[in-house]
Amino acid sequence: MKLSMKSRYGLRALIDLSVNFKNEQVALGGIAERNNISPQYLEQVFASLRKAGIVKSIKGSQGGYFLNKPAEQITISEVIEALEGDYRIEAEDVPEDCDYKAAPEAIQKLVIDKVNYELEKILTGITLYDLEKEYQTYVDYGQDMYYI
Repeated sequence: MKLSMKSRYGLRALIDLSVNFKNEQVALGGIAERNNISPQYLEQVFASLRKAGIVKSIKGSQGGYFLNKPAEQITISEVIEALEGDYRIEAEDVPEDCDYKAAPEAIQKLVIDKVNYELEKILTGITLYDLEKEYQTYVDYGQDMYYI
């Protein structure tokens, strides 16, 4: 599975939003600048996230974006699906009453179904909060580094 730039930028921006602005709205310009993302492109990303109910926005001079629910309740599966659509691998349909000639397709479908099951399990098991904690670990570790 290869994530598009839209998903990569979306995850980076959501981590930024979650880490830096837990309970307040923020303009996308700041997120775009901190993450070196085009503000116009980030607006498209956040439009998809807003449509999926992951973020909300407030219009006006004091407006901006904020998480629509706690980071603990936002799964990576939900984010990727909002930005990519259905990310699962498609298998060829195999008739229920297939004969031995269709065995390779049936085995291929079995493998793809297992891959999709495990992928879904992994991505629903990781939340935005988990990524936020990992981010904080990297930041804390970097502050403890001494350079000679």
